[in-house]
Amino acid sequence: MTSAARSPALPLLVLLFSSSLWGLSWWPLKQFVDVGLGGPVLSMLVYGPVGLVLATYLWRERLAWRAQTGLLIALALVGGWANTSFVNALMLGDVVRVMFLFYLSPVWSVLGGWLFLKERVSDRRKLAVAVALAGLWLVLGGAQAFNTAMSVADVLALTAGLAFAGNNVIARAGQSIPIRSKTAAVFLGCGVLSSLWVLGLGAPVPDVSLPVSLAVIAYGFGWLLLATATWQVGVTHMESGRAGVVMLAELLVAVLTATWWGGESLSALEWVGGALIACAALIEATDTGSSTTATLILKKETP
Repeated sequence: MTSAARSPALPLLVLLFSSSLWGLSWWPLKQFVDVGLGGPVLSMLVYGPVGLVLATYLWRERLAWRAQTGLLIALALVGGWANTSFVNALMLGDVVRVMFLFYLSPVWSVLGGWLFLKERVSDRRKLAVAVALAGLWLVLGGAQAFNTAMSVADVLALTAGLAFAGNNVIARAGQSIPIRSKTAAVFLGCGVLSSLWVLGLGAPVPDVSLPVSLAVIAYGFGWLLLATATWQVGVTHMESGRAGVVMLAELLVAVLTATWWGGESLSALEWVGGALIACAALIEATDTGSSTTATLILKKETP
């Protein structure tokens, strides 16, 4: 028996540490922006090399996932977009607003499970969807929501949440695909999509100093992989509903640090909308119904 299994408090502490890393991930991204690294370029440089290294798992486990190759490719594309769009949203927009919009993921997860996996939607989950949509309406401006165009960061944050929900539905359907292969596929997908984005924009990769290059490598192979590994340890030894509640610490850490350190602020309407979205995520995370797909949205299978 592992030490994590022997100590009930250890998985909780590990998962809180992982959530803190995810919640603070906006800070290094903003630092990279300050030295001239754009979103698509940065996601290409961060995820691409890590994906190439993790690709060894794809080769080793090829016999396990061969029967579900189509799902693995879909996972790379959908999960890759989730990460690419989320990184770019954080770099372009207000962190608090982006996090609130991204945490609409439980809505898309419930709908995806219902549409594609034929899962039953309980009254509790219907309530979570309604509360989340009300929160979205307020975050986007309430009565003015349809009169004001969404920013690029808003669109990226919403599509990131939608893609992340799709990622979890696909991952749940791909039962024969090992977790390491799923993670490798998403990293590779993010690197490929980011590269195509850079090529499409014709954006050159800027010259960066050695310290910045080392920081990018450390962020990819250190920060992201550490956050992913600690998440896997935590959720492996914790009941899914409890893990979903703990993972809400990510949203709390991101909101508090962005307002305290980043000097960001939201209107009262946006704060109320964000609170409703957080409540909806909490309702979903504590659902003890027969299906767990939507709860999985609060437990990152990919960074």
